[in-house]
Amino acid sequence: MLPAALPEARIFTYDWNANLLKDAPVQTLLGHADTLLKLVSEGRGSQTRPIIFVASCFGGLILAEAVNRAAQVGSDYRHILLSTVGVVFLATPFQGSDAAQQARWRVLVAGIMGEQASDQLIQDLEQKHDFVRQRIQKFTEIANAEAVRLPLYCFFEIKETEILRAILPRGWAKTLTERVLKKIGLDATHSGMNKFEGPECPNFKLVKDAIKQFAENAPAVLTRRKNLPGKRHWIVPFGRNKEFVGREKILQDLLGRIHPSADKDDCQRTAIEGLGGVGKTQVALEVAFRVSNEHPNCSVFWVPAVDVTSFENAYRTIGQQLTVPGIDEVKADIKALVKTALSRESTGSWLLIIDNADDRKLLLSDTALTDYLPFSRKGSILFTTRTHEVAVKLVGPKSHIISVEEMSRDEAFKLLQKGLKGDQIRDTASTIALLEFLTNLPLAIQQASAYMAEKQISTTQYLGLCKSSDEDMIELLSRDFEDRHRYQGIQNPVATTWLISFRHISDHDPLAADYLRFMCFLAGKDIPQSLLPPAGRLRTVDAIGTLKAYAFISQRKEPDTYDIHRLVQISMLRWLAQKGERKEWTAKVLQRLDNVFPYPDHGNKEVWMSYLPHTQYVLELRERADDEEAPTGLLSKVGQSFYNLGKYKEAEQMYRQTLQLSEKVLGKEHPDTLTSMNDLALVLYSQGKYEEAAKIHRQELQLSEKVLGKEHPGTLTSMNNLASVLNSQGKYEEAEQMHRQTLQLREKVLGKEHPDTLTSMNDLALVLNSQGKYEEAEQIHRQTLQLCEKVLGKEHPNTLTSMNNLALVLYSQGKYEEAEQIHRQTLQLREKVLGKEHPDTLTSMNNLALVLNSQGKYEEAEQMHRQTLQLREKVLGKEHPNTLTSMNDLALVLYSQGKYEEAAKMHRQTLQLSEKVLGKEHPDTLTSMNNLALVLNSQGKYEEAEQMHRQTLQLREKVLGKEHPYTLTSMNDLASVLNSQGKYEEAEQIHRQTLQLREKVLGKEHPDTLTSMNDLALVLNSQGKYEEAEQIHRQELQLSEKVLGKEHPGTLTSMNNLASVLNSQGKYEEAEQIHRQTLQLREKVLGKEHPDTLTSMNNLASVLNSQGKYEEAEQMHRQTLQLQEKVLGKEHPGTLV
Repeated sequence: MLPAALPEARIFTYDWNANLLKDAPVQTLLGHADTLLKLVSEGRGSQTRPIIFVASCFGGLILAEAVNRAAQVGSDYRHILLSTVGVVFLATPFQGSDAAQQARWRVLVAGIMGEQASDQLIQDLEQKHDFVRQRIQKFTEIANAEAVRLPLYCFFEIKETEILRAILPRGWAKTLTERVLKKIGLDATHSGMNKFEGPECPNFKLVKDAIKQFAENAPAVLTRRKNLPGKRHWIVPFGRNKEFVGREKILQDLLGRIHPSADKDDCQRTAIEGLGGVGKTQVALEVAFRVSNEHPNCSVFWVPAVDVTSFENAYRTIGQQLTVPGIDEVKADIKALVKTALSRESTGSWLLIIDNADDRKLLLSDTALTDYLPFSRKGSILFTTRTHEVAVKLVGPKSHIISVEEMSRDEAFKLLQKGLKGDQIRDTASTIALLEFLTNLPLAIQQASAYMAEKQISTTQYLGLCKSSDEDMIELLSRDFEDRHRYQGIQNPVATTWLISFRHISDHDPLAADYLRFMCFLAGKDIPQSLLPPAGRLRTVDAIGTLKAYAFISQRKEPDTYDIHRLVQISMLRWLAQKGERKEWTAKVLQRLDNVFPYPDHGNKEVWMSYLPHTQYVLELRERADDEEAPTGLLSKVGQSFYNLGKYKEAEQMYRQTLQLSEKVLGKEHPDTLTSMNDLALVLYSQGKYEEAAKIHRQELQLSEKVLGKEHPGTLTSMNNLASVLNSQGKYEEAEQMHRQTLQLREKVLGKEHPDTLTSMNDLALVLNSQGKYEEAEQIHRQTLQLCEKVLGKEHPNTLTSMNNLALVLYSQGKYEEAEQIHRQTLQLREKVLGKEHPDTLTSMNNLALVLNSQGKYEEAEQMHRQTLQLREKVLGKEHPNTLTSMNDLALVLYSQGKYEEAAKMHRQTLQLSEKVLGKEHPDTLTSMNNLALVLNSQGKYEEAEQMHRQTLQLREKVLGKEHPYTLTSMNDLASVLNSQGKYEEAEQIHRQTLQLREKVLGKEHPDTLTSMNDLALVLNSQGKYEEAEQIHRQELQLSEKVLGKEHPGTLTSMNNLASVLNSQGKYEEAEQIHRQTLQLREKVLGKEHPDTLTSMNNLASVLNSQGKYEEAEQMHRQTLQLQEKVLGKEHPGTLV
């Protein structure tokens, strides 16, 4: 009958021989559930086909259990659960049946099964037995879950049999919500619930209609499940511990409080505290699996808090699975990215387990890892820690802290029993005595069990080994593990067990013993096997297997990576120290790390990032214990790793150690020592510590000339680097002189076409550009580019750098079209050669956007700056100096468009990050302050702008010196904001002082000097000192034409300002003539729609108006307004003016 009702359905039957009163089932319910799932999986074909189940009587219990098993984490049958679109239950005894008593009698009489198996079976079915109740409760939770929401029809019999009461009471399913359950009574006895007279039978029609309804609703049910927001993630580095026993009270306590829904208004925090080895991690692991099974929508993440790097690597894994933008990039702020992602409620429900949260300094200091813990009302955090103090700091009230103590005797016995045979624990008295000796500590029991299992010895023999230990060794290894919360007089058995096991390993597997010694000097988590000394594949596998057999180490999910327990590590280190072997092994580990740690670059990042935490760990151990000196090469590579990550402070610290050790071991004049000096100076330079960097470079140069000779390539590199620092200090003349000398010597020693010679040419051109010597700078850049193309090839990265620098000097000259063309070409080639996300490629994008901004192509410039910023955040991290540059430049283009509020907001954010990352006195930080003040001035916030300019000026005088070009820029900008406030006298005084200093420092013809002349003339004009203002404007225009060229944008600005002061004096004809000329040139150079061109149109219209040429003036004003609304927008300040 059913095929006719559903002709497109494939119908399967599963007959489990469930005659209620005749034959007992041969298997338990669990066994039938597994069989059912296996048969359905094999028979259904496509995993996308919807499924409808019809279950009768006890078959309903089997089906409910099958649903439970399919919902478990890691189940191969989850696809069956998610494809099930409806279930029809026919007289399923969800509260058990009083027929079980008859079933018991029949099973025993028939002798179908053994007595023990029969008792278990009857317990499964007995009325209101906990097993049935718990499994049905689990089924209802799954059916109700948002990710499943399983539609159900439950048909129950109305008539009673002569033998049995109604098997299904009508109120059975109070735990199921109305949205998934419909209950219908059939006019039948229990035995007639699955027997129908024909297609027209009323009972059959009711059941058929339910099934057809499921079929019709199937697409909607499957679509709803598919479109559920969020994805459940499981990032736990271990499988389920099959040996886990006991702790049920603690587990239930945890399960009741750690699920995110336990507190819907807060991000729940809970801590498990207890002695190392007591099983905190294993409890957390079991909880993770139970939470995942009971709450299918809850993600579970696992993070070890051994050190910053291990924490960050775990966060990186989480970020990768959450597909967080920027997570895989070289200098990404991994912790901040993942914190932000998990804090979004759109991420869904999650449990975050922070394991081994023991290090107070690591967690709670100024650079605390707790700063990177997420907060979400859909989240919950579970910590494991040895320290009560840390637990209180992390979670607060004592009610949120769960203490884990030693196991009960029964739990400990079960744990020991798991790994041993019956005859090994036959002596009950010895077994109990051993467990007491081990203080029922899970780790100690596990290790003892592993040893006894391998050696096939009994608990009596093992106890004898423990008691015969050398008391001096026990005292040594137990001393640091005494705990006031444990019973007095009981020795710490963990250390004793480890020592016994280690002695055995040393005797029978020396390589395993050496590996254990080696691992003790590494960070406890994620130890790559590639770090261990090579010994042949087979021997290595055997040695690792030995250590795992004794539970000294555990294998992670990742291939060939291991964890060592921290207490094992500490005990072994102390034991090695007592034996006088610690220094020897420190040296061995450091040497091995030096041999395998590659020189860090972008291409091998995965390798050196995995080695870095272990190198840090052994270096810290060496420093604390005053052990063997580390190889200078290793220190240098660690320093370079930090430098690549943008962690300049850490890099500086490591380079200082390298230099100090090189001077001690090799001497101050050794070439490697000089290299260390150079590395330290470079990282100081990156932090804006120019004075110290220059001092070290000078010292290094002096020593290089003495040791290597004045013309040695290394000496010339020192000269070049020193000159670059001098350029950054604004000491342009000295920098230029040194670059010319370096270039001359490199041409002599290395040849004119050597790559180092080309670098000198490039750097000389850069300092010329800084001085405003644009023509010579352009000439040298073109020559350098030509030689690079010849020597290195057109697509070599150094060639592309030359192209970039040539475009920069063209930009400085106002040759925007050619600069744009070369920047676009450079960008295209860098994308091809280096990749779209390479830092140099992003530099090209940024520089191209700057040129577009200068041309008034604001929309394209803004779009490109936003793209660059996004990529730099992804590749370099949100706090990398280059990322901050992108933020600054994006704010500048927003400022150009009159988007002052957004520009000010971004400048404030940049300033805040610069102060954090670079320091409050770094030159780039001061630039951010200056730019923010400029925006404030444009917003009319004069007082705040003035205050910030004064602060910037004061800091630049302190950091860079009173005559540094940047300091003079601050003076000029301060004077401009004073002019805006009508403080003309002070503004004039500062402008005159700035002009005088710029003439002295930069020369009378430097572009910045010409800017000072222009600004001084503007403030004179504001005071009505028209004649002097006109005189200075004419002089400045003449110099601009000479220095910059007649068509440079800066020259055209001078023309415009001169015309304005002429207009103020009533010299209308000459003013009109110059305005027309300026307009014509700006249309030619900048384009008809450039903002500066529109300014010229507006000024020309004003002077026409002053002459009474109203029609032409009105026409031009209307045209200007129309173009400004188009280019700048209707609300731009320039448009409103």
